[in-house]
Amino acid sequence: MIAWWSVALGAELVVHGQQVLPVDGPPIEDGVVVVRDGRIVAVGKHGEIELPAGATELSGAVVTPGLVDGLSVVGLSGVLNRDPDQDHEEPGLAVAPELRALDAYDPYEPLVGWLRGFGVTTVQTGPSPGAPVGGRTLIAHTLSAPADAVAMVPDGMLVVTLGEPAKAFPGAHTRMGAAAQVRQAFASAREYRERRRLPLADRSPVDLGLDALVDALERRRRVVFVAEQADDLATALRIAEEYELDAVLAGAAEGWLVRDAIAAAGVPVLVGPTMSRTWSTTETVNASFANAGLLADAGVPIALMSGYEGYVPKVRVVLFEAQVAAREGLGAERALRAITLGPAEVLGVADRVGSLTPGKQADLVVFDGDPLEYTSHACAVVIGGEIVERTCR
Repeated sequence: MIAWWSVALGAELVVHGQQVLPVDGPPIEDGVVVVRDGRIVAVGKHGEIELPAGATELSGAVVTPGLVDGLSVVGLSGVLNRDPDQDHEEPGLAVAPELRALDAYDPYEPLVGWLRGFGVTTVQTGPSPGAPVGGRTLIAHTLSAPADAVAMVPDGMLVVTLGEPAKAFPGAHTRMGAAAQVRQAFASAREYRERRRLPLADRSPVDLGLDALVDALERRRRVVFVAEQADDLATALRIAEEYELDAVLAGAAEGWLVRDAIAAAGVPVLVGPTMSRTWSTTETVNASFANAGLLADAGVPIALMSGYEGYVPKVRVVLFEAQVAAREGLGAERALRAITLGPAEVLGVADRVGSLTPGKQADLVVFDGDPLEYTSHACAVVIGGEIVERTCR
């Protein structure tokens, strides 16, 4: 169902491109995308599909699906970097799976609009890396509308952090301590699950955090392990195997060093940011611009993310990250997929967004040149069939 922000029932839009890049199919020269009632109804070569008379029209050099950011803190961390717009972490809570990003997400935050202007139409956002067991993410469209209305997945992945950020929290002064806290949380959830099955008089009281962990144990909720160093990535894979979790790795600056192990585990990676400041922590001294390409070459399912940095504005633009990754071994086709259909698949929303496929929601971007060239601009952005941006950026 198209949400209330979409174009009126029966409204039609035709988007022309010198080149249309569906992502799930080959490029279409002199292509066109037809939209009706907020959904894509046809994609093809101009002159080969019927165009509705009187439809609103857009045109540009290249048309792509709306971009999807694999993991961010946007909407929880704002553009001003002051206490009132910094809701991306809960200091002092080392184990806090009960936290929900939806309860802190501000869809009217200027930083959300800033990303949208560069073609980002869908984002997974949530707690910043830090707590060994953090809260849960939100997957949302980047519209300035009430959070409940723009939420695609209001209660998403569970965020787990390993490595240096986790060591700063109570009870975890070493990597061993942080990993032990993660294991203890899942072990406690196993016991809680069994006690919740007892007769009412003996049953454990409801615990929102443990309920979220049980969802992860029963694979109803993915767990995203944020880690950078090779040893922390290996620990994440061990914990995921021990507790049979549906895991995703995020960050993974040294993923290229253990890419064969990641590939063997069949775990996808939200890579990035590609251009993270490597001097900011010892964890990223082995970071490589070629990381995404090397992982993909090894058979690892990848997507790109803007992630989190402890520096204004704390959020990057995945389009720019893809431009670098494309030139450092990932290549143009895989780089575009890594910010469209790739993250949509990892986030479980590929049936709705990520490619220009008839039946999917009409999220698309019109560029004035190759989207992976830094000199190109996103000149129009469409979400749910509605033109939401018309300024070239």
